[in-house]
Amino acid sequence: MLRVNIVTIFPEFFAAPLGLSIPARAAAAGAAAYRLIDLRDFTHDRHRTVDDYPFGGGPGMVMKPEPFFEAVESLDATGPVILVSARGRPFTHADAVRYAAGDALTILCGHYKDVDQRVADHLATEEISIGDYVLSGGEPAALVIVDATVRLLEGAMSDMDSARTDSHWTGGLSAPSYTRPAVYRGFAVPDVLMSGDHKRIDAWRRDASERLTRERLAGSETAGTPHADDPRQP
Repeated sequence: MLRVNIVTIFPEFFAAPLGLSIPARAAAAGAAAYRLIDLRDFTHDRHRTVDDYPFGGGPGMVMKPEPFFEAVESLDATGPVILVSARGRPFTHADAVRYAAGDALTILCGHYKDVDQRVADHLATEEISIGDYVLSGGEPAALVIVDATVRLLEGAMSDMDSARTDSHWTGGLSAPSYTRPAVYRGFAVPDVLMSGDHKRIDAWRRDASERLTRERLAGSETAGTPHADDPRQP
């Protein structure tokens, strides 16, 4: 069983998503168990304060280190301790596979302007980002990581072969999928998929997967490149 601990100031954020679909199925199968830890339970003032002004000045509030350290210590946590952060390295399918193979996973959700750097340096074992953008809090990112991980657990999906043919399972993108009707608003399904020739279908899917993967890699190489009239240009 994978024990997933989520440290957050908004535990109610997770109640519905973890009770639905694949995360709920993983829990029902005994493959995963979720524990939501309210960070404010580890504060020591009557206002349950989890943030303070940044040293050196500047806008925004910074989440204090003490509640995070005490929350994780209360768990006697084993396994990875992840701080979801815009400064983290990108989350990948390989990470989800690694987490799913473990016994425990702890995710720390930040909020406000930032989290005290000592949490990243001396408490978290990993700092993970789900993309080059900023969310209002770490909770949506934590859900992404949990969902990508628990769907790989035994009993979470009714057909694990479906997961094995997903994008990124082997490093590339999956081929496009189609279902009935064969023609919709004049748009037809590729003939090969209705041919019944499984050898040709497998070859088509392999070729489509390779083409989409090449196109994605080419697109990622040019993404974010400023245009000549872009003010970011030197």
